[in-house]
Amino acid sequence: MKILLLGEASNLHWTLAEGLRTFGHQVTVISDGSVWMDNRRDINLCRNSYGLKDSLIYMASLLFHLKDMKGYDIVQINHPCFFDFKADTCFRIFRFLKKHNKKIFLGAFGTDYYWVKSCLDKATFRYSDFYIGSNFNTHIPDNEATIREWINSRKAYINKKMAEEANGISCCLYEYYASYYPEFGTKAAYLPLPINLQEHPLRDIPENPKEVQFFIGIQKNRNELKGTDRMYNVLKELELRYPQNVKIAKAVSVPYQEYNRMMYGSDVLFDQLYSYTPGMNGLIAMAKGLVIIGGGEPEMYDLLNEKENKPIINVLPDEEDIYKKAESLILHRESLKQRSLDCRRFVEQHHDHVKVAAKYLQFWKSR
Repeated sequence: MKILLLGEASNLHWTLAEGLRTFGHQVTVISDGSVWMDNRRDINLCRNSYGLKDSLIYMASLLFHLKDMKGYDIVQINHPCFFDFKADTCFRIFRFLKKHNKKIFLGAFGTDYYWVKSCLDKATFRYSDFYIGSNFNTHIPDNEATIREWINSRKAYINKKMAEEANGISCCLYEYYASYYPEFGTKAAYLPLPINLQEHPLRDIPENPKEVQFFIGIQKNRNELKGTDRMYNVLKELELRYPQNVKIAKAVSVPYQEYNRMMYGSDVLFDQLYSYTPGMNGLIAMAKGLVIIGGGEPEMYDLLNEKENKPIINVLPDEEDIYKKAESLILHRESLKQRSLDCRRFVEQHHDHVKVAAKYLQFWKSR
């Protein structure tokens, strides 16, 4: 088949493309590479600024490449705003893609109307970026703006229209699946995040390390969103209490390839405080044999039908809970090797990019 993947989400589409190509499919990825992450793509469509000159160049580039977006069996977009235009412009491009290709799929890979709506109902999730229990999450300062952006807005309307008109909806996390499934049923499918294990070999894991190196990745302007600000505060407390046993490695908005290299010297990754599931960052770390402290709720394991291997150290969005569970790792460093091996095995079982590509193909063909 000819497959077009538009937009990027932390290297999801490029890694999926690699898996699809192992089955002999012709795949084209068009994206901005997630900007500073600089993910790989076949055709680069990147907006350098919102100034007049760069905006005209970006529009001209899109118009030039419209010819490269026709005649595919499958087109998948990563988000309702899959290009760096206003939602109405993206919707016009969506209609163009729908007209000139056989099938089009909407990716539920990030913040959109259905996910925000589900977070706000205080029933779908026990905690989220927006609520912790019944209390509004004041740790994320942009929450009010995000609600205005996605609820009762033009973006909300266009998100709904795309979901209705798409052949199917590909959901990469439990949270996104739980947001779309109640309204769309089997039109929405949970398709795990793909990881190319060959690019992330298992690190050398010491038997009983004297110290534990914790790794934390901080994205500029998204620090509070991921909860890494609160996790980092806990790490600094642990470093003060256990100076001989705790080291901290911090990466601030570094390119994807450099970030991957930096992980190899660490034992534990802090990631995704408000999530039920690990994202690409967490899964890549697990593939390398790092232990994850972050989102790993029972609902995620149930969706994967995983009954035995549950290696993620799940934490609540509460500093005391984070502290206790991280401290337990420090005090029981002998458990790190087996936990690391279990993390690698989990990714091999559920997130290998070839296995995930096969699931995508099955879903696309079913719609």
